[in-house]
Amino acid sequence: MNEITKCEDLQVEDIEKQTQSESQSQPAPQRQYRDRLFKAIFGRDTEQSKKWRLELYNALNDSHYTDPDALKLNTIENVIYITMKNDVSFLIDSQMNLYEQQSTYNPNMPLRGLMYFSQLYQIYISQNEKDVHSSKIVKIPNPKFIVFYNGVQNFPDRLKLRLSDAFEKEDKSRDFEWTAEMININPGHNEALQKICEPLYNYTSYISRISDNKKKGLTAKAAVDEAVDWAIRENLFDGFFKLQKEEILAMSLTEYDEESIHRAWYNDGLEDGIEQGIEQGIEQGIEQTKIENARKLFENGASIELISKSLDMSEEQIKEIVKDVVIA
Repeated sequence: MNEITKCEDLQVEDIEKQTQSESQSQPAPQRQYRDRLFKAIFGRDTEQSKKWRLELYNALNDSHYTDPDALKLNTIENVIYITMKNDVSFLIDSQMNLYEQQSTYNPNMPLRGLMYFSQLYQIYISQNEKDVHSSKIVKIPNPKFIVFYNGVQNFPDRLKLRLSDAFEKEDKSRDFEWTAEMININPGHNEALQKICEPLYNYTSYISRISDNKKKGLTAKAAVDEAVDWAIRENLFDGFFKLQKEEILAMSLTEYDEESIHRAWYNDGLEDGIEQGIEQGIEQGIEQTKIENARKLFENGASIELISKSLDMSEEQIKEIVKDVVIA
């Protein structure tokens, strides 16, 4: 068995500068409102997250590593409202892994993966002082891109997405290919995987609880509130939900709104370009949801500055939106 390779942080330079700037201007706990729940669980540099991340890796690869500290985390973050992306990547066994969670089907994941890994490989080559102009072949870690899917569309347990499907002209040669493996983690799918990975099972159970609550007619806030209280009673993630309750509420509500908009686009045929005025309708939907989320985040204790950066709105706009919000 190969030893786990401890890699250096592979932060993209501009992302690293942005993160440093934010950490200096804001309290650390508030900045974390920008995370998705999946990344908050599996992609943070905490002792709990390290443990859960290693359990997830072992379950996916049928391995039995026991030292969570041997993994050096790297994240690529692009937090844009409606298209929030929080990805977790790390090196282990000379393999570069990138994990992402998606609540809507996205056939462009192979292209996104290609762009992600091109950044990571550039930094890897630079940090390891490798020369791509050398007459000797430069060895690089094997790439592996996993997309955890828990949306409403029905998909098989596993689906291989291929970059060649996006080529304007059909190419059956497979001379140039890039893939993303989509793993369906909805209830009734990949049960064996969830059985051996308790953190993934707990995450899926929590998300399913919210979905069940919505089917019962609960409002978004009530559905999330009940699910969080249930997770606390069940002690999911060893008390993580109790300790981070307000943050999880904010993240879950934000993700729910994003998912709802995508579902509306899908049901109305907007994604296929069937109706007129698509751009205007989407812009209006995005703007209205930004307003609702600004109020929700403010109610949950987020600062004006944080909300402004998270939703890409000016502080003046945020102040106007929340001026009549009463915090209990």
